[in-house]
Amino acid sequence: MARYGKEHKQATRQRIVEVAGRRFKRDGIDGSGIATLMADAGLTNGAFYAHFASKEELVATAVADQLRAQSASFGAQAPDRAGLEQLVRAYLSAEHRDNLEDGCPSAALLDEIGRCTDATRRAFTDGVLVVIDDIAARLAPDDPPSARAKALSVFAMMVGTLQLSRALADRRLADDVLEQGVHNALALLDAGPRR
Repeated sequence: MARYGKEHKQATRQRIVEVAGRRFKRDGIDGSGIATLMADAGLTNGAFYAHFASKEELVATAVADQLRAQSASFGAQAPDRAGLEQLVRAYLSAEHRDNLEDGCPSAALLDEIGRCTDATRRAFTDGVLVVIDDIAARLAPDDPPSARAKALSVFAMMVGTLQLSRALADRRLADDVLEQGVHNALALLDAGPRR
């Protein structure tokens, strides 16, 4: 019975983390109260503190979880230049732009994460570096650290492009921003010596 209890508690905690990650990306961290998050998970407010000491702990956990999921999604692409191009095109697509809650945690939450606790910013940093290192490994399979700065620049450009496209009221202009972003990201990836 105790074993079931522990597994059930872990499954419940993971459900809270997953629904919180989606809600944070859709409504923002500050716009997502504990009552709403727990209702999303089908639980009462009181159950929250059986799993987390504070909302800040949940935020850090959810950010890390979202970045792990993004890394796994990136890792599902072919580990070569073609896979990298697919990744860029999928990231800078109208579908991704229009689907906040299933999209990139960086593009949805970057401004808020910058104002979060050190623990959340550390969780974000650790998670985003996994994503960056995956891109760097595709750029320079024999020496990924040599491509880390370029990978970080490409990712930053993609995140900013997606954020700008989401903010524009003119749909045609927003689509043009995405299209130019794909062109710019691919040009940056191809710039300099190939390794």
